[in-house]
Amino acid sequence: MDFALTDDQRAIQDAARAFSDAELAPHSARWDEDKHFPVNVMRQAAEMGFCGIYTSEEHGGMALGRVEAALIFEELSRGDVATAAFISIHNMATSMIDRFGSDDLRGRFVPSLVTMDRIASYCLTEPGSGSDAAALRTTAVRDGDHFVLNGSKAFISGAGTSDVYVVMVRTGGEGPKGVSAIVVEAGTPGLSFGAQEKKMGWNAQPTAIVQFDDCRVPVANLLGEEGAGFRYAMAGLDGGRLNIAACSLGGARLALETAQAYVATRKQFGKPLAEFQALQFRLADMATGLEAARLMVLRGAWAIDNDHPEKTKWCAMAKRLATDACFQIADEALQLHGGYGYLKDYPLERIVRDLRVHRILEGTNEIMRVIIAREMTK
Repeated sequence: MDFALTDDQRAIQDAARAFSDAELAPHSARWDEDKHFPVNVMRQAAEMGFCGIYTSEEHGGMALGRVEAALIFEELSRGDVATAAFISIHNMATSMIDRFGSDDLRGRFVPSLVTMDRIASYCLTEPGSGSDAAALRTTAVRDGDHFVLNGSKAFISGAGTSDVYVVMVRTGGEGPKGVSAIVVEAGTPGLSFGAQEKKMGWNAQPTAIVQFDDCRVPVANLLGEEGAGFRYAMAGLDGGRLNIAACSLGGARLALETAQAYVATRKQFGKPLAEFQALQFRLADMATGLEAARLMVLRGAWAIDNDHPEKTKWCAMAKRLATDACFQIADEALQLHGGYGYLKDYPLERIVRDLRVHRILEGTNEIMRVIIAREMTK
């Protein structure tokens, strides 16, 4: 059992940290305030390979493992959680096309997604089916050499801005075996978007409903086999859950570092807060929780990289533990700042807002418990 990173992994981590410090951290507060989607900066991340992390080298990807992805997303999210999280979603959609698409589909889409000349969104959740994703109602009916899509997807990151939408649709009967995945391009007649959602956090990326009204998509845009879409979606979510957990690590790490600096200089009752043992203990617990969460994330990443039979369980455990623990760390850091933590002069309130949704998306933490318990009792 070796917990040390390789030289290559440390180099990747260092490169991600340098990019995050230079291109994300200085702008994160303004992006949040202005609700700005930093596409140009994400394209700079793509130049470093961060938009095709585990996509194959054939079409320009880095072909790295999930351990390397976790290291990258922790560093990027320390600079800006919302932007790092969107890069994660883009990677998930790109990887699904690369992994399950035909040679034609891969050739048409993957190269431009790896460079982020085109932006991708992942479309699974619907207004009436969130945690019960297999109950989705968006339909795709075959009509000659096209599928005709009708329905809607909710809470879609990038909606209205993205160029490519990987959409889970019902092509067959009820249940997961009736679900297929189709790639829909922006500008397709019948594709439209709702108003931008007004959110608590993740303001540096757009979120809206994606609507399909007799939207005609070529059969050639079917991803893999008809009826296999739910399996593809779940395979993508194993890694997506780890990415979001890693994004929680970065936000919590910044929160802890900010709190450490604050208590070292802030004085009350004639001495720095750092000299009060009660606060020292709270910092110790925060640091321990962060390290425990990181170890769980890396174990889940190792499980995917090694195709471990319990990889889905380990990923669910990592997502549940890390997103809960990291949100608590950020909240504790805000509390240690007192009233100052509630102000936008410090990053704490933004981190708390951004990390809160990580306990909901990519499968709620309640669903993570269902997955874990199911694996334990089967």
